[in-house]
Amino acid sequence: MSRYKPTLKTYQRPMAGWWTKNPFYVLYMIREGSAVLLAAYALVLLVGLARLAQGEAEYEAWRAALASPLAIVFHLVAAALVAYHSFTWFGVMPKTAPKLPFPPRLVTVGGRIAAVVVSIGLVAVVAGVTR
Repeated sequence: MSRYKPTLKTYQRPMAGWWTKNPFYVLYMIREGSAVLLAAYALVLLVGLARLAQGEAEYEAWRAALASPLAIVFHLVAAALVAYHSFTWFGVMPKTAPKLPFPPRLVTVGGRIAAVVVSIGLVAVVAGVTR
């Protein structure tokens, strides 16, 4: 009988930074990571709703906080990530759809055009309401 005990070693693939080695994965991780910031943005809006329920003074204090340079940068970054996320999402849509009776590119281009039109419309409405 041998004095040496057999050991079982399984292969463990290194996982550190796997997504940084391929540009496609980097862009994918940015799109997926943008959801975290957008969830934080949703929380900011929920806090605003809670402040509105607490009264005018609390709501105006919340609005004043949104005018700070840090909040403005946060909003600009969130807007850029939303634009990137929607642009890339419309590129993914035809790949996840069942067999389409029309060219898949039509879904991508149509979705992107619709997103731009709706975004411009929302900006126009908000600009008109705040005047």
